[in-house]
Amino acid sequence: MSTDLSASGTPAGSTTTAGKGKRPRPPFGVSTVSILAILTALFSLLPLGYVVYMTAATGWDTAVELIFRPRVAELLLNTILLMVITVPACLVLGVGGAWLVERTKLRGHRWWAVALAAPLAIPAFVNSYSWVSAVPSLAGIWSGVLIATLSYFPLVYIPAAATLGRLDPAIEQSAASLGLGPWAVFFRVVLPQLRIAMSGGALLVALHLLAEYGAFAMIRFDTFTTAIMVQFQSTFNGTAGNMLASVLVFLCLILLLVEVRSRGTARYARIGSGAQAKATRMPLGLYQVPAQLALLALTVLAFGVPVWFVLRWIVAGGPDVWAADEFIPALLQTLMYGAVGALVTTIVAFPMAYLAVRRPSWFSKMLELSNYITSSLPGIVVGLAFVTVSIRVLPGVYQTTGVLIAAYVLLFLPRALVNLRAGLAQAPKELDEAAQSLGKAPLVSFFRVTLRLSAPAAAGGAALVFLAIVNELTATLLLSPNGTRTLATEFWSKSSEIDYTGAAPYALLMILLSAPMTYLLFQQSKKVAGQ
Repeated sequence: MSTDLSASGTPAGSTTTAGKGKRPRPPFGVSTVSILAILTALFSLLPLGYVVYMTAATGWDTAVELIFRPRVAELLLNTILLMVITVPACLVLGVGGAWLVERTKLRGHRWWAVALAAPLAIPAFVNSYSWVSAVPSLAGIWSGVLIATLSYFPLVYIPAAATLGRLDPAIEQSAASLGLGPWAVFFRVVLPQLRIAMSGGALLVALHLLAEYGAFAMIRFDTFTTAIMVQFQSTFNGTAGNMLASVLVFLCLILLLVEVRSRGTARYARIGSGAQAKATRMPLGLYQVPAQLALLALTVLAFGVPVWFVLRWIVAGGPDVWAADEFIPALLQTLMYGAVGALVTTIVAFPMAYLAVRRPSWFSKMLELSNYITSSLPGIVVGLAFVTVSIRVLPGVYQTTGVLIAAYVLLFLPRALVNLRAGLAQAPKELDEAAQSLGKAPLVSFFRVTLRLSAPAAAGGAALVFLAIVNELTATLLLSPNGTRTLATEFWSKSSEIDYTGAAPYALLMILLSAPMTYLLFQQSKKVAGQ
């Protein structure tokens, strides 16, 4: 009597086995991963809970009185004007630069591709410090627009350039064959394809504008963040500052909703491999020289001026500015906080990334969304939330290293989460199952297969978190333990005392630490674009 076999050689009707007759199991129980992800999501909602609680505790009448007053209207007007002017300027510079680099016969386009991303390595408050050194009278809305635009336009340029790099050239060729000129092709065909990149970049710019403190405080331009910090320093977590924070959070949530709506429902993906030919670059002709001069001016203003004045102050200060007893402790503490924060953030992000890739559902998407909402909140709101909770609930942990690391985790979790998701997606679960079918325990197969394959992505995410922590200022000022000296806080302390020569070494070290990570981010965007 013959036995009916399946295609795999397993007797029909039997259960496919792995090892000892059991179905391959995940390295961690699904319930355990889910619990860890839920705890992470609840933890990430702490700042929102703080805002809601403080608003409710203030009382409706007092809250209305504090929110609807002339000072708040002034801050709101400043903030709206700043966004209305800066975001379009960043879109024009970012998209225009990306189009010149990716779609025209621009001489030296490979060099310009890197040069336009380089300003991202310079923290906005260092940029402001340099421009105040050049023009001490800088102040007000237009100074804020200048510094913010030069600091943040790469946030639009990088995704726009990546999108143009992977855009199917057949679309443009078809439009041209129908009689459309180069400019018509750009506005009617290419620009709509950049919709997601533009809306995402605009959101990042707007959120940075709401969160930035140092750059605007240095030029005496009042925003919600600078006003909240003044309130905190004068009244220590006073009611007025909390109400300003609630308005700031409300603005952030509105921006998130606007960005989601601006994406639309159109599809931007192509079916199949698409055209294999490279995109036809448009000749610039007589515009070659103006294009080169425009990009040179932009690069000089956004990157050359800050670097020049940092080096100039270092030279003016002489060897004394490199006093080892001052900058070496700051450098070591910065590296320590950056390394520990990056490691902890990557570990905390792992359960949620694992759940999103291996057990995708509406539930895992909601958990992931909670982290993105919190990360969009300004550092000063996250800092105030931890100040309030640590003082009222756990007074013993206030101004400890653990609280500061926890704030870093909340602020920068998505940077690790996005990279971990990509890494886990490239490590199919079938490889785990195959290892278990050979008798390996779930944890052993996980460490030997999945973790090894996802390690490069995890390292990339940790590097981006490290970069963010190195340049973080506001939350560090609020939460750092007494005696803490990071590059950012020491720079801020000395520049606030108008000791520009003393602040210069810290600025230079932050730029040198940020430059490799910025280049990594740029290369990752190009790799995603398939170049």
